[in-house]
Amino acid sequence: MRFAARALAQAWWFELVLPRFGLARFAARGRIRRLQKLARRFHDLAADLGGLMIKVGQFLSSRLDILPPEITRELEGLQDEVAPESFARIVEQIERELGIPLDRAFASIETEPIAAASLGQAHRARLSPGIAADLGFEQVVVKVLRPGIEQIVEVDLAALRRVGRWLSRVKLVNRRADAPALVEEFATTSLEEIDYVHEAINVERFAGDFADDPRVGTPVVVWERSARRVLTLSDVTAIKISDVAALQAAGIDPNAVAAELARATFEQIFVAGFFHADPHPGNIFVTPSAEHGFTLTYIDFGMMGEITDELRTGLQQFIFAVAARDARGWVVATQRLGVLLPSADTVELERAITALFDRFGGMGVAELTRIDPRELEQFALQFSELVRTLPFQLPENYLLLVRTISLISGVTSALNRDFNMWDAVDPFARTLLNGGGASTLRSVGREGVAILSALARLPQRVDALATRLDRGELATRSPEVEQRLRVLDGSVRRATSAILFAALLIGGILLRPSDEVLSWVLLGASALPLLHVVLPWRLR
Repeated sequence: MRFAARALAQAWWFELVLPRFGLARFAARGRIRRLQKLARRFHDLAADLGGLMIKVGQFLSSRLDILPPEITRELEGLQDEVAPESFARIVEQIERELGIPLDRAFASIETEPIAAASLGQAHRARLSPGIAADLGFEQVVVKVLRPGIEQIVEVDLAALRRVGRWLSRVKLVNRRADAPALVEEFATTSLEEIDYVHEAINVERFAGDFADDPRVGTPVVVWERSARRVLTLSDVTAIKISDVAALQAAGIDPNAVAAELARATFEQIFVAGFFHADPHPGNIFVTPSAEHGFTLTYIDFGMMGEITDELRTGLQQFIFAVAARDARGWVVATQRLGVLLPSADTVELERAITALFDRFGGMGVAELTRIDPRELEQFALQFSELVRTLPFQLPENYLLLVRTISLISGVTSALNRDFNMWDAVDPFARTLLNGGGASTLRSVGREGVAILSALARLPQRVDALATRLDRGELATRSPEVEQRLRVLDGSVRRATSAILFAALLIGGILLRPSDEVLSWVLLGASALPLLHVVLPWRLR
């Protein structure tokens, strides 16, 4: 709680207060150093607390596409370098959950864990001969939930809920997202993640979705040696996806891995509607294959996301618009997804997205980094007021989706800074348009019904439009002019406040010798218009 309070206070001071006093350059000059120090402090905090805080660090450490390497390097250790639990406590947990002694449960088990994660840890083991003969494999990985982790998660969630309530009182945040609702969504997925029976079901469902795809693999669940706090899986350990040197040594092209990872992610989200929501580098292996070159092998299915048919239809419409560089289609899809509220004035937004597609569409991360920063700054300033005033929000059921896309973007950038996500979007969108799956056919059917419904209502809407024209009730809007008028109105109001402040201040000074009480009243009253001048974003 102390860390969150200090971080929010620091962000408020440097990113909001100082720029209002003309010190934006000063604030920007030390931003990387401040963030680096903050990341270092959070690394130490998360490593000490464990639990859900490590999940946050894993997410940030994978954002190589938006965070500078000086910051991500401070958090890299949180991906798979968590202090392990003592083996004695792990044995107690296994025997308590399976109800049999350890030497009967497994032929052997390694005392040193191969991975210690935030919620549990994994040990290599060998199955007893009878079970191994039935399943056709002997080497397994035993995941064991950390003893007492339920209580730690409960405390973490209580703290996050309080931070969510803090953020809900910040106007800049509550206009864009319901922070408490997002925390509750995260809480739901976190509680599912500490139930290994639920994870085992997720593994088998995911495996079924990709049963015919040789490029995507999963471990096999050993149900005979699994319970709520113990999960036994076939050992699928291979090359960590972010280990570029090992991939190249195995003759695997990292750029091909990045492209395949993007395709597999699109398949999960836009076709299957069931996706891995924690795809950080520690949870994806690249397994060399003589027949197919390599296979992406996913592990850790505790955090999964599910997409409804309606949401999937909206996402498909969105990806079609992105692939076609269709600004109007992008706006309509964003409204349909609930990110952009219906009250939004979309004329200026469509113009901005058109400019964005025309100038930056199709560029990869590396190309964007080579653009003149002054051009990016000019583009941002041109549309900053538009973005600030648009009524968009982050719906609560989008948290896992945004997290997944963000992590995948970071992983692909780590594999190859020149990787261009647009190159993966275009062929996938064409596959969908050509009838890639029954869900797409259903989507097309729903779109056809919607079009027919709109056509049926068209005569009535045309008649209403003609009536408004006859009555002289039709109004036109110019978003750019309205924006300038808003800025002018704010300037006039602040100028009025400045005059009022000066009058009260001078009056208080002049009355000081004759009426000290009234003088102090006037001087005190001058503080309010002064605040309106220097802190306009608070008092509008």
